[in-house]
Amino acid sequence: MTSEAAAEVIRDALGAAMTGDGNRAADLIAQLGMDSDAARMLGVCYAIAEAGHKALRVCFGDAAPDPANGDAWVIEQLEDGALDDPVQAFATRFLIAYCNGDRIDAQAHYEAALQAGPEVFVHGVCQLLIDVAGLANAASELEQQE
Repeated sequence: MTSEAAAEVIRDALGAAMTGDGNRAADLIAQLGMDSDAARMLGVCYAIAEAGHKALRVCFGDAAPDPANGDAWVIEQLEDGALDDPVQAFATRFLIAYCNGDRIDAQAHYEAALQAGPEVFVHGVCQLLIDVAGLANAASELEQQE
């Protein structure tokens, strides 16, 4: 699969997740996974996270942190144990590291999920997609209100 084809599959998967078609989104992510090595899947995660970063900037507007100015996106755990689940922890921490421009930390979270085994890794990538779809839907609603 070419990079352009992979990008189209990622867009389709995000679109399916945004409309609540989880089965189609999962099928598309599985298609990417079967045709990708670990390095390409890291790129897939980066592409998904980029969509999440754009959505967060829309949601936060002028209040969005700017890592170039020393600001940082942070995780605020609202419930005890919310990040104890390795799948959710990967998705959240990977996205935040990406948003902060910290590719070393993002890659470390990716490698940890990969080393945790196929179930954690696959579910982690799917959770990242689900989380970003939720952010993209929220951003779209805000844009429609303007």
